[in-house]
Amino acid sequence: MIDESKKHLEEAKETYFEHMWNAFKISFAMIGSGLKAVVHAFIPALFSTAASDRIKKLYKFIEDRGEKN
Repeated sequence: MIDESKKHLEEAKETYFEHMWNAFKISFAMIGSGLKAVVHAFIPALFSTAASDRIKKLYKFIEDRGEKN
């Protein structure tokens, strides 16, 4: 598993801690957006575009991150 992790970090061109930070940012953004989507399911007037807006921002973040590497 260590070799696979090292390979993944090399492919991502990130250090362990850079990768951890980026993974935390992405995961917490997804959790928050998921919770807003659940609220939206019950009350459509709330968080109308929150989940889709976050998906677009996360996609751009991930794409830009790949270009920098």
